[in-house]
Amino acid sequence: MSSMGVQGEAVYLDLLRDVLHHGRRQPTRAKVGGEFIDALSVFGRQVRYDLSDRFPLFTTKRVSFHSVVHELLWFLRGETNVRSLQAAGVTIWDEWADEAGELGPIYGRQWRAWNGPDGRVFDQIQAILDGLTQLRQDPRASVGRRLILNAWNVADLEKMALPPCHCLAQFHLDDAGRLSCQLYQRSADLFLGVPFNVASYALLTRLIAHVQGLEPGEFIHTLGDAHIYVNHLDQVRRQLERDPRPLPRVTLAEDLDPTLKKVRREQIVLEGYHPHPALPGEVAV
Repeated sequence: MSSMGVQGEAVYLDLLRDVLHHGRRQPTRAKVGGEFIDALSVFGRQVRYDLSDRFPLFTTKRVSFHSVVHELLWFLRGETNVRSLQAAGVTIWDEWADEAGELGPIYGRQWRAWNGPDGRVFDQIQAILDGLTQLRQDPRASVGRRLILNAWNVADLEKMALPPCHCLAQFHLDDAGRLSCQLYQRSADLFLGVPFNVASYALLTRLIAHVQGLEPGEFIHTLGDAHIYVNHLDQVRRQLERDPRPLPRVTLAEDLDPTLKKVRREQIVLEGYHPHPALPGEVAV
């Protein structure tokens, strides 16, 4: 068994144990079946995943890579309506969408069309791609510590169906040509959300590195409120009884759209994913 496969998932499993053992029971604004639900919560944690070989799609329960990919490509197209997700069989945003399928100016809008106070529109993904091009030409370029992807647009929060949970990412290019990403996630649903978030930002880092001719480095996940909802405690305990298996690999097509706006699902291939069965859990809304 690959040590990377075990280590990569082990840090996540250790985080689950941490919250089970040290989390304080807290009331939340979230509801299940119309009733408010509590969570076991800790504040301030960080875990790291090596992206150089294996891909951090966890194996102690099945994670839908199909949904991960379609949601990320939806973000990268700048979309905020669930209809195209639904057409791909992805329903993860349905609980928050209005009757027309709209979610307001959530991630995709902020990533691709952030509205500035002066009326200018900023494509943050393209700015990161352009910044990396500058850095490859001049390692002293001023953009070196400014490769930021920010979804927390204060002026738009009230228009969003759900304020961003994963709200700020910083990309870093080292002197060996490796691209890493650190994400700050203000609110982290460890059972349902975090496995999805880890895979999504790991894939985003891989995509950016690929079109820039770089090698993937690390994904560093910094968590604010890390919690397990009390209706997921039994599933988490079952998950922790399972032995992690070798992590899979992801292969990307050579001819990806360099702007990442038109990447196709079939250009992203998952190989060697053999997880334990899924552990269903009702989402807290």
